[in-house]
Amino acid sequence: MNILSLFPAVPLVMMLGLWLSKSRRQIHAVMVTGSTVLLVLAVALVFRYLGLREAGETAQMLLTDSVVWYAPLNIHYAVGVDGISVAMLLLSAIIVFTGTFASWQMQKDVKAYFLWFCLLSVGVFGFFISVDLFTMFMFYEVALIPMYLLIGVWGSGRKEYSAMKLTLMLMGGSALLLIGILGIYFGAGATTMNVQEIAALHNIPVELQRIWFPLVFVGFGVLGALFPFHTWSPDGHASAPTAVSMLHAGVLMKLGGYGCFRVAMYLLPDAAHELSWIFIILTTISVVYGAFSACVQTDLKYINAYSSVSHCGLVLFAILMMNTTASTGAILQMLSHGLMTALFFALIGMIYGRTHTRDVRQLSGLMKVMPFLAVGYVIAGLANLGLPGLSGFVAEMTIFNGAFMNADTFHRVVTVIACTSIVITAVYILRVVGRILYGTCRNPEHLKLSDATWDERFAVICLVVAIAGMGLAPLWVSDLIRGSVSELIAHILS
Repeated sequence: MNILSLFPAVPLVMMLGLWLSKSRRQIHAVMVTGSTVLLVLAVALVFRYLGLREAGETAQMLLTDSVVWYAPLNIHYAVGVDGISVAMLLLSAIIVFTGTFASWQMQKDVKAYFLWFCLLSVGVFGFFISVDLFTMFMFYEVALIPMYLLIGVWGSGRKEYSAMKLTLMLMGGSALLLIGILGIYFGAGATTMNVQEIAALHNIPVELQRIWFPLVFVGFGVLGALFPFHTWSPDGHASAPTAVSMLHAGVLMKLGGYGCFRVAMYLLPDAAHELSWIFIILTTISVVYGAFSACVQTDLKYINAYSSVSHCGLVLFAILMMNTTASTGAILQMLSHGLMTALFFALIGMIYGRTHTRDVRQLSGLMKVMPFLAVGYVIAGLANLGLPGLSGFVAEMTIFNGAFMNADTFHRVVTVIACTSIVITAVYILRVVGRILYGTCRNPEHLKLSDATWDERFAVICLVVAIAGMGLAPLWVSDLIRGSVSELIAHILS
């Protein structure tokens, strides 16, 4: 079996193991074993990919494999990876691994919860290894469907409303995406659904590209929190259980940015050049609006959710700059945001589990009560506002540097406007950290609370190490993705 096919296969095997499990201990054993295997596979894939590149392998997609699924439409189960895909698989494996430990204290119907969690993982991993449009779309849908139940059943607050809103809006985006994919397929001469083969043909008429590009970009952009289609995101994040929020914000939203780059920009480059200004304006609004909205929230999850709108908007903003530096920054931002927002949601869930509130106005002095969780929250906040030495700084500076390379007035003006989000982010992060962690603990009941358990500490430490590792040694990540980004941009500009 191709090593890539193991990524969706392992969660499927985990689902079988969960179904056969008879006790909570067995369920935990299955999840820890499976998520560890996925992490080991992801690390091994990184080294194997780098080894192939160093050996002189020049193909854009490596470790490819293809099996016919439906011959009349030439649909294949076709897989392959480049540096971007490998980075996304590693991110996904880290989030699934740490999310398992963050869910250790889950009490309600644990088996069913992890079954849906694993199905969500199948969709995520399958999406990142797919090079066939139909296969990619199928895994995309598999990743979306479990969210309804994971939020609606195991969530909190207005969970039914949030689950329905999220599902309807994302399915609406999927409908646009399906139309766009069919348009690309028939526009390319109805000969293949392979992304690389369609790109090599480069024969979709410009007038058709103008129709399909907005549909595909918006279809993926809905999941990437593109303004004004972002409204599902804050409600969905706020109501989701901890590990689901981690996987949703940390990985699932990255499907949007990845799809916009890999499908919309790569396969429809002529329309991308003509229409990019429209989406640059929308993404600039996402970046600034998301940051301002986070400033006025009082719920910790809503603060992080609107922060995610801002940071994911920055990913799409960078992709639309259409140069190697900005696009490299976009991939770095996807990795950085995935790690730090997963850490944020994990910590918020742990704090909520003890205090039973996420209201900033009801929390104070937590540094004295739960110092480990408080320090973790400070680190996540500093990464979010772009402190040098952590992952956020590397990603954001690369994006803004690349965006400013476009010498025309329009691109430089929107870049300056987007840069204001750095200051706004610092405002809401420092305000929240100061209010909930420092000062006197005003609620006597909170003084009796315990700090993190071993499983929670382990999840937090793993994410902190990843964030610091990327911030202190970013070149290995940059080297991993640079060649792939350059090849995609070269095709888009050709």
